[in-house]
Amino acid sequence: MHRQLPLLSLPLLTPSVLADCTRLTLQIVANTYLSSQLSGVPSPTYSAIPYIQNNVPLPITSNSSILTTPLSITHVKTTYDTQACATYIELISTDPAPGYVIGTQIHFDNAANAPSLVDSVVTTQGDWLFNASRSLEIVLDEDWNALPDDRPRADRSQLKAAVDAYLDLWGNPAADVPWGTPCRRMEGSAYTGTGAGNDSCDVGIPGGVQERVVDRRYVVDEVMGSASVLSRFGAMGGAPDSHEVRVEGAAGGRGRLRFVHTMTVMRNETAGVGFGMERV
Repeated sequence: MHRQLPLLSLPLLTPSVLADCTRLTLQIVANTYLSSQLSGVPSPTYSAIPYIQNNVPLPITSNSSILTTPLSITHVKTTYDTQACATYIELISTDPAPGYVIGTQIHFDNAANAPSLVDSVVTTQGDWLFNASRSLEIVLDEDWNALPDDRPRADRSQLKAAVDAYLDLWGNPAADVPWGTPCRRMEGSAYTGTGAGNDSCDVGIPGGVQERVVDRRYVVDEVMGSASVLSRFGAMGGAPDSHEVRVEGAAGGRGRLRFVHTMTVMRNETAGVGFGMERV
């Protein structure tokens, strides 16, 4: 979903609000995070929990934490994993330029009634194929609404298998990826989508044996057909990376990739050259 004003019409995170790990619970968790990012002041709820930014543990209130920089938020898309009790937030900020594109997983300890980890990949100028304004144009033209109740949906294991197969291409070029047609991949701000019915997500995927994608952390949402993975991208020198896939249709099968979103932290314009990556 795209929201000019990303704060949900929900209370912020307080012990009295939450009981079970439901989609509402995780919406409140996301809302508290977004309030913190808008203000540049991390919520006290997060002050004592682990924070990872670009695969580096940081104090969440430190000057290096993106949460201490107030951002004007142009776009937000959220998914909710009620089984793992976690949410994934895709955030785009375009003003002031050059802006940011951020992927954040927040894990919640339902027994303790508190977040247990905030884990972010933060991309900006100089990162792999970065252009926040172009990324915004792309995501606004895609349909990431909840999948209809009356249509087949991939289950949790199918969604995880789909994103794992895609990431396994680096290290196993023969990985059995459930390619869909059309499928459109946003890599930084480069895009394989042209609007044609035969758009493909396998354009520019390197062949040969590559270093594997490791340290994978997951958020899976069956309602949205989404699987998010934060990782270390071996083929790009272990760079901090976010991949999210959208899988549609599962009748008599496992569903097919419809969209792929990636962001990779490499702070120079030619990041990835020599690591088997190609510009789309």
